[in-house]
Amino acid sequence: MNAALFEPRPLYGIGTVARLTGLKPDTLRVWERRYGLGASHKSPTGRRQYTQSDLEHLQLIASLKGDGARIGEIASSERKTLEMLLRQRGLRNRSADSPVKPRAVFLGVALCDWLDKHQGCVSNVSAHLARTELADIDAEAFDTLEQNDVLVVECGSLGSAQVAKLQQFQKIGVAARIIVAYRFGNAHWLEELGKSQIAVMEFPPDPGKLAFEIARGVAESAVHVGETNLGELMPGKDRQFNAADLAAAANLKSTLDCECPKHISELITALASFEEYSASCSIDNWHDAAVHSCIYTYTGQARHLMEKALQAVLEERGADFQAELKRQASAAGGPCNAG
Repeated sequence: MNAALFEPRPLYGIGTVARLTGLKPDTLRVWERRYGLGASHKSPTGRRQYTQSDLEHLQLIASLKGDGARIGEIASSERKTLEMLLRQRGLRNRSADSPVKPRAVFLGVALCDWLDKHQGCVSNVSAHLARTELADIDAEAFDTLEQNDVLVVECGSLGSAQVAKLQQFQKIGVAARIIVAYRFGNAHWLEELGKSQIAVMEFPPDPGKLAFEIARGVAESAVHVGETNLGELMPGKDRQFNAADLAAAANLKSTLDCECPKHISELITALASFEEYSASCSIDNWHDAAVHSCIYTYTGQARHLMEKALQAVLEERGADFQAELKRQASAAGGPCNAG
């Protein structure tokens, strides 16, 4: 099988990115040259084309830069690190405030060519285009992508092989909803897809109907949230300390008549583990779901409060804490990973 090359959509020009980040186009060009903060794609004519991820990354950096951070110190930071710095500074994450876009994959050479001429169909969708035929792609190819709400597949003709593969994709959960745009297909195979609740439409698709089916796929995806992980229903509070931080805090020699850093770190570690456990507990009915949701929420709140306590304990021990982190990282033979 050929490896699928997924092309992200939408793509933004430098002028649009400048407007959405508050940065000047000249600044974006300088950052690209100096720090590699450029567009992931370029058009056939060489124009910069920024992906949604590119835009969101630059929005994080622009927010921190506006608060006084030095670009040279944050340019190479990963997204999670930038988000943590934003929280520490009490700043708003502009990318997180934006509405979440439906995630869709469009599969098929003719379908992707059609979308190139109908960009409006993916203007409000976080899309990936795969200019590959159904017969030339395996389910494993989708592992590089996040969970998809919708998979739209172009089929020149529908037969047993195509229907079986689509049903396989559906069974393993490639997407919450599958839509097939076909050219030729008899009533038998159309009925078979209907029984599997795979939507069908003729190719080229009607833009309005396609938009409706994509929205329906998003709704179906939302219905299943929390079925296997209660944590999806109620997002937990972000953790302020990672495992290395807690280990370093636990090893600090106390200047008090107690071992607060050690005991608090152990409590946070235990609460974090139980928080993950409670989110993954199996449930059989709505009563169980409600009880476990409460357990998950209260545990997360307790962990959050204990992190506040640890921050207070470490407030005047910053230098000792960083020194212990470096000592542990050196002993482990890896870089320091302070939270």
